[in-house]
Amino acid sequence: MFYRTDTNDHGMAHDPFKAIVAPRPIGWIGTKGRDGSLNLSPYSFFNIVSDSPKLVMFSSSGRKHSLRNAEEAGVFTASLASRHLADHVNASSAPVDYGVNEFELAGLTAAMGQVVDAPYVAEAYTALECRLTEIIQPKGLDGEKAQSFMVFGEVVGIHISEEIIRDGRIAMDLARPIARMGYMDYADGGSDVFQIKRPTR
Repeated sequence: MFYRTDTNDHGMAHDPFKAIVAPRPIGWIGTKGRDGSLNLSPYSFFNIVSDSPKLVMFSSSGRKHSLRNAEEAGVFTASLASRHLADHVNASSAPVDYGVNEFELAGLTAAMGQVVDAPYVAEAYTALECRLTEIIQPKGLDGEKAQSFMVFGEVVGIHISEEIIRDGRIAMDLARPIARMGYMDYADGGSDVFQIKRPTR
C-alpha cells in the first residue's frame, strides 16, 4: 500500500505513522516547578542526540507541564522506564492538573538530583540529570511551526544501579527498558538481546 500524508488516506483503523517509527525509547522526565511542585511524565518522543557533549531530547506535543518546568527552571531529569516499572510509567501519564505530584500518584519515590534541582525516580535503574540547552519549535514544509516543542538538555550527572552492572557494563537483559511501539503496544527491550559486530574496513 501507499498513501500521501497530505490526504492521510491510509484506510486503516488507526494512523500507522507512530507504529512505523518504532520502537521508541521512553524518556521519563522529572521536573520541579517554581512553586516547588514535582512533575513526572513519560515521553515516547525521546532520544540521545549526541555523545560529545552528552545531549538528550524529548518532544512535548503542546505546552505540557514538563516543558513549562524545564523552561522555567533550566533543568530536568530522565529516568529509565524499565519493565518492572511499566505500570508506574503508565500511571504517571495521567492527564492531571498542574501541581499534582505524579510521583505520589504512581506510587514512586522522588529523589532529588545531586547536580540539578529536579527529581528523578529513585526506583529506576538509571537516571540522567540534565541542564537545558535549547528549546526548538520545528517547522513543516509550509514554514508553519509544529505544535511540538523539542527540549534539549546536556547530561551533567548519571545514576546507575549496581543491580544492572555485569562484567563492567550495563546488562540490558537486566535493565529491560520498555519502548513504545505505537497504538497501545510496548516492547521490552531486554527480552531478546543479541550482539552484532559492526563491519570494519
